[in-house]
Amino acid sequence: MEPIKTLHSRTAVLPATNIDTDQIIPARFLTTTTREGLGQNLFADWRYDAQGAPRPDFVLNRPEAQGCRVLVAGRNLGCGSSREHAPWALLDHGFRAVISTEIADIFRSNSLKNGLLPVVVDETTSRWLIEHPGAEVTIDLDSTTLTLPSGDRVQFPAGEARVEHGDQERAQELQQPEDERHVDVAGDLGAHEWPRVRGQDDVEGVPEEERHGHGKDETTQGLAQPGKFGRRLDRDV
Repeated sequence: MEPIKTLHSRTAVLPATNIDTDQIIPARFLTTTTREGLGQNLFADWRYDAQGAPRPDFVLNRPEAQGCRVLVAGRNLGCGSSREHAPWALLDHGFRAVISTEIADIFRSNSLKNGLLPVVVDETTSRWLIEHPGAEVTIDLDSTTLTLPSGDRVQFPAGEARVEHGDQERAQELQQPEDERHVDVAGDLGAHEWPRVRGQDDVEGVPEEERHGHGKDETTQGLAQPGKFGRRLDRDV
């Protein structure tokens, strides 16, 4: 897996709050010690019905979500158990970054070690992204900014820039020359009118009782939170 310097992609949006690691990758799929194939079971309990058939209304099963490399989620993403398989599954599916107003600390740490970029933004930015699925965004690690389609830039914590290789040597820091570290992962999805998301807790294809997570780790302790950052920059700065 190539390390990231600049990431340009459309977004897939899953606005449920308190998405825990068991929902990201259910425990029954944790028998493997490698990430290969885990992407097929990403969000398995939401993505497939009882017979194993894809639910057509779930966001990742929609044609327009194919090729998206950035996942936007509701607050308290990655709460629950500390399983490293959660970022593995997201990466194996093709995501390279996740965006939320709050990201659980252990999930954030596991993501950074494996090459998945966790980006924490303010409530206003999050709301806009959730209401505009498929928006083309650019994440730049040199300036630690998220650029929206309008040209507005939002700063995220500088610590997120230390994304590591994400392979079996994932403990090593990025050491490639700067001019070799650019990755453009924009998916050519073609023109598509994305449906408006009605709210952060309105997730088509997710059972009602599952829309707020399992109730684990719902406090803000140990979370990367937007109060310390998420500063919106002038587009001409």
